[in-house]
Amino acid sequence: MTATDLSAVLAGARLLPVLTVPSAASAGPLADALAAGGARCAEVTFRTPDAERVVKAMAAHGGLAVGAGTVLTREQAERAVAAGARFLVSPGFDNDVIDAGRALGVPVVPGVASATELMRALKAGVDTVKLFPAEPLGGPAMLRALAAPFPRARFVPTGGIGPDRLSAYLDHPAVLAVGGSWIATPGHLKRGAYDEIRRLTAEAVERSAP
Repeated sequence: MTATDLSAVLAGARLLPVLTVPSAASAGPLADALAAGGARCAEVTFRTPDAERVVKAMAAHGGLAVGAGTVLTREQAERAVAAGARFLVSPGFDNDVIDAGRALGVPVVPGVASATELMRALKAGVDTVKLFPAEPLGGPAMLRALAAPFPRARFVPTGGIGPDRLSAYLDHPAVLAVGGSWIATPGHLKRGAYDEIRRLTAEAVERSAP
């Protein structure tokens, strides 16, 4: 495996908590709660002004492989990796972001929503993609339809997936992991509901076990 192989970074984890964290003050307690619940990785979206600091704080925790999500530009990719991100996730396919990840030696998981976009990713040498937004696109039925003609593709479905839908995705052999934002929402963080985050994490980890 290479430095740009997402499966090597995730080390078998099949659950990828997707986090939008408004304040870096939440990063430490959030990382503690996720790790206590059994999570081994997390994606911090670059949707908030504090995202860079959140990545840095959570990466320093040491118990999680932390990546950056919603990466839209080369500049964001560079900032994320400098802060400690070990992988990059984008909602769509962008050559600049792919090239930046390669130059920085980290995996990039571009978003795809169609066969055409998946073909672009595979042509660019990217085997693992984010099916996004998974549920609005058709859920597991869409996943099966895309996976069938592209046997070397691996998927990280994300978008609208709740705990009751985890197994429907993870049962497909082309799925590497499932991204879920229900585990730690901005509402949880605003309330300081870290015990709830730990419980939801533990439940999701158990559901995602092979």
